[in-house]
Parts: sequence; C-alpha cells; structure tokens
Amino acid sequence: MNAAIEVLCVDSDRERVTPQSAWRMSAKIMTSHRTARFAAMLPLLALSLTLAGATACKSELDNKPKAKVEDAGKKAAEPPKDDKAPAPVVIDLTLDKAKSKIGFIGAKLTVDHPGSFSDFSGTAKVADGKLQAVEIVIEMASLTSEPIELQDHLKAADFFDVTKFPKSKFSLLSVSEKPGEDGATHEVVGNLEMRGVTKQITFPAIITISETEVHGKAAFKIERALWGITIEGMKDDAIKPEVALELDLTFPRG
Repeated sequence: MNAAIEVLCVDSDRERVTPQSAWRMSAKIMTSHRTARFAAMLPLLALSLTLAGATACKSELDNKPKAKVEDAGKKAAEPPKDDKAPAPVVIDLTLDKAKSKIGFIGAKLTVDHPGSFSDFSGTAKVADGKLQAVEIVIEMASLTSEPIELQDHLKAADFFDVTKFPKSKFSLLSVSEKPGEDGATHEVVGNLEMRGVTKQITFPAIITISETEVHGKAAFKIERALWGITIEGMKDDAIKPEVALELDLTFPRG
C-alpha cells in the first residue's frame, strides 16, 4: 500500500486524484499483482488511494517557517544623533537581478506548483556595516509557472490579479541578529504590499554583509487569504491556504 501511495503522489502531477482516477490507479497496480487476493482488495485499494491522494503527498510548504503577519507597521524612529560623533557613511546599493531570484510555491493537497518572477528591482542602504533599508518591487505580470494554463490563472482575478495590481512591494522596517533554524542569522521585519493590501511580516533570513556584496536569502510561508486570495479550489483537491515565498537577493558593493 505504501508503494501505491508513492506512485499516486508522483502521478498526481499529471492527473488530479478523484475516485475515478483512483480506480484507474488501482488497476495499474493490479497489473503487476494478478492474484485473487488483490482482486478481492480492489474496492478497498481504490478507496485508500482516494484518501491517500488528499492526505499523504508531501509538500515543500511543510518545512517552511510561517511568517508572523500583523497590521502594516512603521519604521522605528532613529535615535537622537550625537552632534560630536561623525556621521556614518551611508552606501546606496542596487539589486543585481541577474544574480537574484524571487519565487513562490503554491500547492494543492496532491501536488506543489512552483513559480517565479522574472522582472523585479530593488535598492538597499548600508551604514556602519549594517543593513539600514531595503525595498523590492516585483512586476507581477512577469510571473511564470507551468503549465501555461496555470500561469494564466495565477495572473487572473482569482489569484494575483496582475491587471488591477501590477506591482507588489516589500519595504524593510527592521532587521536584527537572531540565529535560527536552517542557518538563519537574522530576523527581518517589513511591510509586504500585494493585491492592494499591506501587512507587516516577520520572518527568518540568512544575511551576509561583505566588502563586495550584501546577500540575503529567505524562504517562508504566509496565509494568502490575508492578501485577498481566497479561492478554495476543488473539493477533492483543495488549494492549500498558505503560499511560500522564496527570496535570494544580491546587492553588489562598488
């Protein structure tokens, strides 16, 4: 039975799991197990496969940390300046799109649907070896995913509604050192604007600042309904309520 479930999860990329497809899958398994005992178990096997399709398939969302989501925040006021101390040198940086990636993972109960954005821009500020500001702007119409029918649907009003909301934006509010799981070095707090809704999100990240570049990497999930994406999908293959965001950003210095 475990082997059958494994086959089902693999095949779900090509065929949505329904009671009918479960019967077809069980017939495939019967081809390699032609015994009277298996024939008697066919109805039970079909039912088990149907249930397995809804619960057993693993998803990349499962291991992603969940971002804390709150009402949109404001950047904390800077501390009073010491007139006697020299002013820190602020370095303005521009995102290197060729060395950066912004992706996402949506999922049904039976299969993941990864995607990415090909058009985005960003700026950052560094002072005294610390990250002071980051702003990332994503052109939502640059969304890519497979198959093409899914890509078109994700751009439609049910999901990102790219015609009405052509841009999404992330603005850094604060960043602090905080070691965590999977090598995280910092905790990032910022505002995520998407589909006309702005929420404050807090998530772990790996951030390195060197003499040649500033590099940030993060992967976390958010509840899509908080940004107005409420579509549920089909009853026997519902869309999961969370979507993962994956960021790999490089800002060269000089």
